[in-house]
Amino acid sequence: MALAAPSSLRLLPTTPSQAPSPPCASRPRHLRELRLCQRLATAAAAAAAAAAAATAPLASSPTTSADTERRKHELLRAVQETRRGFAAGPDQRAAIEEAVVAVEERGAGKGTPIDLAALDGTWRLCYTSASDVLVLFEAAERLPLLQVGQIYQKFECKDRSDGGTVRNVVRWSIENLLEEQEGATLMVSAKFVVLSKRNIFLQFEEVAVENIKISEQLQTLIAPAILPRSFLSLQILQFLKTFRTQVPVSGPERRSPGGLYYLSYLDRDMLLGRSVGGGGIFVFTKAQPLT
Repeated sequence: MALAAPSSLRLLPTTPSQAPSPPCASRPRHLRELRLCQRLATAAAAAAAAAAAATAPLASSPTTSADTERRKHELLRAVQETRRGFAAGPDQRAAIEEAVVAVEERGAGKGTPIDLAALDGTWRLCYTSASDVLVLFEAAERLPLLQVGQIYQKFECKDRSDGGTVRNVVRWSIENLLEEQEGATLMVSAKFVVLSKRNIFLQFEEVAVENIKISEQLQTLIAPAILPRSFLSLQILQFLKTFRTQVPVSGPERRSPGGLYYLSYLDRDMLLGRSVGGGGIFVFTKAQPLT
């Protein structure tokens, strides 16, 4: 339904070639009001554009999960040829550090506390810059008979909210005496407590050597297959198979050594950690439970 124009407007003179001016522009006061309206509209449009720009990256960028998987893949590819860090040169270490930080941005930046249920389990070491681990690889390089196999961290904290137990497991061997790569196990056990959302404190308790698996050559030497196995030879074999020795690193007269560990990223198949105080970085992937 059309509205009739006010009488005051019908009396305004107009020319045939020019349309009547809007009411708010016909007088200086109306002109000022029009300009104010225009400025308010411009400001509102700018605010809307800024809000749209703020949300645009979330809508146009790849999904967070896909980008995270890409960053994880790039990190694992970067550490692949470094022999778990021992053969990494300065340029490689710098590139790996950048790749680690890129993955950490997807975890620690959220400020969410570490999920102990997800942390629980066995994690296999893929890369480290920690000198106390690299020294094992260096020893294997210098001692031809010594072999260092897989290294794991085993967390036991599934039903806990304040901490748990962690075991550093090193598979090692001596050529011709023990089974290749996994002839024996060195285990360093520690208790840990959660100090903050991402920091845990390790309190080391015990160092043990166990799971001795002697080689076939040594078994043959102890109990030759062509001769009847004596009671003594069987006892020796059984002793070696069940052998376990442990050395406590804490006691009533000495304080247990400890260390602060920052868990910078954790998901279903990757764990990143940093030993606080310049102790190095660690890259782990989820492994099958140890037997």
